[in-house]
Amino acid sequence: MDHFHLIIVTGMSGAGKSHAVQVLEDIGYFCIDNIPPVLIPEFAELCIKGGERVRHVALIADIRGGEFFDAMSQCLKDLKAEGISYEIVFIEASDQALVRRYKETRRVHPLAPHGRISQGIAEERKRLASLRQKADFIIDTSNLKPKQLKEILVKRYAITDSKKSMTVTVVSFGFKHGMPIDADIVEDVRFLPNPYYIEEYRHKSGRVPCVRDYVESFPITQTYKEKWFDMIDFLLPNYEREGKSQLVIAVGCTGGMHRSVCMAEAMYKHLRDNGVDVSIEHRDIQKNDVEEDAPGYEGEA
Repeated sequence: MDHFHLIIVTGMSGAGKSHAVQVLEDIGYFCIDNIPPVLIPEFAELCIKGGERVRHVALIADIRGGEFFDAMSQCLKDLKAEGISYEIVFIEASDQALVRRYKETRRVHPLAPHGRISQGIAEERKRLASLRQKADFIIDTSNLKPKQLKEILVKRYAITDSKKSMTVTVVSFGFKHGMPIDADIVEDVRFLPNPYYIEEYRHKSGRVPCVRDYVESFPITQTYKEKWFDMIDFLLPNYEREGKSQLVIAVGCTGGMHRSVCMAEAMYKHLRDNGVDVSIEHRDIQKNDVEEDAPGYEGEA
């Protein structure tokens, strides 16, 4: 139990609880939204029995649970009786901020489905007053942007033994097969010399060393790599600073077999060697007439 961390996220409707749990999930917590409090002690026991697999858990329990939420006080007593430590994060915002958010989203307040939003907010504050007093950490999101809320949560709850920095995926593709729809950065390397027109390389992928050496042998390739690597090295920490957790770098040539594969491999190796959490995917290699392929840098020991 010493290694089990339970966070109960609660607070005002519209204050940002769902976003908070998304942040916690991104940094490695197992998360459940809108769990009835009566189930929390039993669920915590199951997690503890699971050992190392589920050590960090975040649960949302709020007024949406209706009469089930009334069991929260007993739930906290049961957790304490069973020796399960927990932390309550209470997220709130001013009446003005909550009303504005409800107006913008055109949603109804759970306690005032047919009445005024302000009445629902007032009733919710009254019902949550005692729970707020028990909170270990209170966050007022009235003037916070989602990015700022994320920074607060990551700073306090980052899992120290889990490397949850931004992950990067490098994807090679062929323009004739369409661009990857999830790409954040797209590079077009069709200006590089094309091994397709060299008979001995035509049916070999860009992962085969002789093809890679051919593409890399040209000064234009080396100049491009230097400028491209420098740009990506500049962008990554700035993307991460803005709260981005995943980045997809797509590299395209005509068919997705030679130049894009070669350059994607080069970027993958560069990022890997610089400690970036990176993976690589060659989307369109097998859509070509490939007679010889190789493991590439990912296959290195």
